[in-house]
Amino acid sequence: MEVAAVAVVGHHLCSGLVDVTDDLGALESTGFWAVAIDFHGKAVCARFDSVRPARPWKGRPWKGIPADTWTSSLDQTGFTAGVSAIREMIAAGEVYQVNLTRRLSAPLIDPDTDIAALGAALADGNPAPYAAVLRLPDHGVHIASASPERFLERTGRWVESSPIKGTAADPTGLTPKDQAENLMIVDLVRNDLGRVCDYGTVSVPALFSLEHHPGLVHLVSTVRGRLIRGYGWPELIDATFPPGSVTGAPKLAALDAIDALEPQPRGAYCGAVGWVDADRRRGDLNVAIRTLWIEDGHLHLGTGGGITYDSDLEDEWQETELKARRLLAVATGEYIAI
Repeated sequence: MEVAAVAVVGHHLCSGLVDVTDDLGALESTGFWAVAIDFHGKAVCARFDSVRPARPWKGRPWKGIPADTWTSSLDQTGFTAGVSAIREMIAAGEVYQVNLTRRLSAPLIDPDTDIAALGAALADGNPAPYAAVLRLPDHGVHIASASPERFLERTGRWVESSPIKGTAADPTGLTPKDQAENLMIVDLVRNDLGRVCDYGTVSVPALFSLEHHPGLVHLVSTVRGRLIRGYGWPELIDATFPPGSVTGAPKLAALDAIDALEPQPRGAYCGAVGWVDADRRRGDLNVAIRTLWIEDGHLHLGTGGGITYDSDLEDEWQETELKARRLLAVATGEYIAI
């Protein structure tokens, strides 16, 4: 079945694809762009000539992927071994925190599976403030994100990032370890933004805010700053990507640990998806967590969490299960709205 390019980003429905580029400098030109950047920095910027408010999905319904066909890149033993390895790195002074993730994958039964139908099912079963769908068939991009986390919002020269660190089924499950995680990443994001923002403008207007999302709660902080005059999206993303909340601190050392411990590349997961209105100098990109994508004939879903020295092996595994549970229910077609 042949399908057209489409994006649903920031409550905008985008159609009429004009062009596609990997040049982030295009976001400083004109027009409305849907943007996806995978965890490894590969960017896809798609400009559309029709942008209107998103409307309820009227295409084919999502059929679901059988629950017994899913596999994980790391089983519980492998994942908790990774947690132990990170704790040893922290004890040795190599890192302070590392985000460890695993990939869940299931083969597609129907070769015409439409990621936009899954995006509509997620909007019903797991609504999220930074949800996004990007379908670019000719470029191999099929992403449906139910992200609760803002990576970068830009209005003119002002930018904000709202890292999430700290997850539990309800507020009583949050611990001092969650606050410590959050504070380390706030410091990292302050440093990242400080590389491209005017001196003295980087601030933290919100620290440890509690947010409720389907099936869980998060601790969220906000970091704000004003871009140095003449800087735009290329400089901003170069300074801040990949997002600190899904890497760790220090970022470069955490990335080395991720490369060593995760058996599969993250792909679209933990990158960024969103929109840029170049004419109005505005944009909003999520952190592509709670995100599913199609690649190599499979549907994939990532799940993970931040590991500190105080991490408990069983608790960290259960957090990955908690984060994936609702999304898997939607993806398998087992979620029933109440």
